[in-house]
Amino acid sequence: MEQKPQAPPKRTELHMARSMCWHCQSEITGEYFCEQCVKVQPLSKELDYFTCLGLPRLLNIDLEALESKFYALSRSFHPDFYHNKTESEQAISLGNSALLNIAYRTLKDPVQRAEYLLKLEAGSAKDIRSSPPADLFEEILALQEDLEEYRQAAPERDPAVLEPLKAKLSSDRDRLEQRQREMDTRLPELFNAWDHLQTRAGAAPVDDRLRKERETILKDLRELLSNRTYLRNIITDLVAAMA
Repeated sequence: MEQKPQAPPKRTELHMARSMCWHCQSEITGEYFCEQCVKVQPLSKELDYFTCLGLPRLLNIDLEALESKFYALSRSFHPDFYHNKTESEQAISLGNSALLNIAYRTLKDPVQRAEYLLKLEAGSAKDIRSSPPADLFEEILALQEDLEEYRQAAPERDPAVLEPLKAKLSSDRDRLEQRQREMDTRLPELFNAWDHLQTRAGAAPVDDRLRKERETILKDLRELLSNRTYLRNIITDLVAAMA
């Protein structure tokens, strides 16, 4: 006997890929099942992840609400419910599930969530650095010299040469990891600043003062995430070289 998907809520805030049902051509009014033929509808590829999972565009989110919404939608779109359906319905189910899974993974992780919000609000997640942050410039250059020296000495495997270099690199790694932890403690401050600004602005028109505040927070957030990414890449190189 053919399984029927669970009845959807009367209204959703999800954006459909089409304004008409792909099967019966009835008007689609924001539901993810057609009210006339009850066929599953494809979600729009332009749907932002916050809207997809019923959350405001904030950086501090209710993780329980995120998970609850994710599982509710997963039950509606899961491919297991569509194995006896048409190829079109199976394809829509797979596409919707894939979008939902990506949205959930992105918003669940605070760093990915911040990068994604930057992409939505400022057009790019981050500018990944090719040079060290200004306050770490000399330290990173010295570390790269030590790392190159270690790589050149490694083939000889002379403990008298390798061990002091390895100890210094381990100390460098500890300092960089501590710096990354300091960056991570700064993230909640920027999260709170963004959320406070969004709440304060509400539905009111954005004036020059609010616009400037918004741009400052996004700039600081991008800078922090960019520096964090650069630092993480350096730490990864250190770990790989010393393995």
